[in-house]
Amino acid sequence: MKPVDEHRIHQIFEVSVWLKGAHALIECIGGILLFVISTDTIASWVKALTQEELIEDPNDFIAGHLLQMASHFSIASKEFYAFYLLSHGLIKLALVVGLLRGKLWSYPASLAALSLFMVYQVYRYSYTHSFGLLVLTVFDAVVMVLIWHEWKIVRRHKPA
Repeated sequence: MKPVDEHRIHQIFEVSVWLKGAHALIECIGGILLFVISTDTIASWVKALTQEELIEDPNDFIAGHLLQMASHFSIASKEFYAFYLLSHGLIKLALVVGLLRGKLWSYPASLAALSLFMVYQVYRYSYTHSFGLLVLTVFDAVVMVLIWHEWKIVRRHKPA
């Protein structure tokens, strides 16, 4: 491969890692917010956000489903999602920092973590059929290829 191609692949790698870091930060913030906000508050916010749409169209699919989900959102569910988002985000943030600093441990650790996340995402997709999970899984697969490629280059240039 030409040096220009390697440079471009490295740039794409860095952008994808920064995007994973931004996503991880959003997950951490979401997890913290879920820990501190009550289920009643969440339900009232969703009601306020969907109220106008449901007045305009009482059969609105999205608004109706959001309202139904919020009204059935239990404390146990809230705590699970808060823990899941926060732990998932913190793990990804640690890996992103390692990758951006070129730490050798972070490459195989990132490949292992992304593999596990992808398996879980495919499992969840089998229940939810969420297009967003498919997009996230494809993005994770692309990031894994870039991490693998970058890891081979870093190992080749690091002294033994």
